[in-house]
Amino acid sequence: MAYQDAFDPHTFLAKVGTGRTLVTYQEQSPIFAQGDTADAVFYIQDGQVKLSVVSEQGKEAVIALLAAQAFFGEGCLAGQPRRMATATALTDCTLMRIEQPAMLQVLHAEPAFAALFMAYLLSRNSRIEADLIDQLFNSSEKRLARVLLLLAHFGKDGKTEAVLPQISQATLAEMIGTTRSRVNFFLNKFRKLGFIDYNGGMRVHSALLNILLHD
Repeated sequence: MAYQDAFDPHTFLAKVGTGRTLVTYQEQSPIFAQGDTADAVFYIQDGQVKLSVVSEQGKEAVIALLAAQAFFGEGCLAGQPRRMATATALTDCTLMRIEQPAMLQVLHAEPAFAALFMAYLLSRNSRIEADLIDQLFNSSEKRLARVLLLLAHFGKDGKTEAVLPQISQATLAEMIGTTRSRVNFFLNKFRKLGFIDYNGGMRVHSALLNILLHD
């Protein structure tokens, strides 16, 4: 596969080509399931994707909620034969599906793309470490506040954004390791304190940081 001299990673991720297919999924549609053959990497052009795992006892845990410009399914690049998690379209999604050989080729051939992909992996690794510390040391109330701020992209462009109403209390409970009733209790508390509101979907205000800063 040959590329132009002025290779643009964002163009590569936006347009179909050899080994690249644009796919769409409706809300709550499965993208791949835990145990499926791992043969492609996905890039989110639009929408949100939930990654979850199920234990042998049937207990489900949400491990990530991903939005536009995120990659997932990259385990196939490291020789992972089967999917370790299930990917579900949390909203209507538009994804670029990049077959494993095409992804490996562009990573080797195009430094600009390799740098973009590496930057994403490093950023997500830092997020995973922060999530682990959060689970180990913070209360469920603080964990919920942190998740809401992350979902609202707090600090991005100096503003907050609406949290999608499709994210249920049960999903939030799975993400922070508590019960749905506890999530409901804390959300009501945050609303009464003015940290969140439900005007056109849940909105998160910067004052929610007080929960994280309070000992």
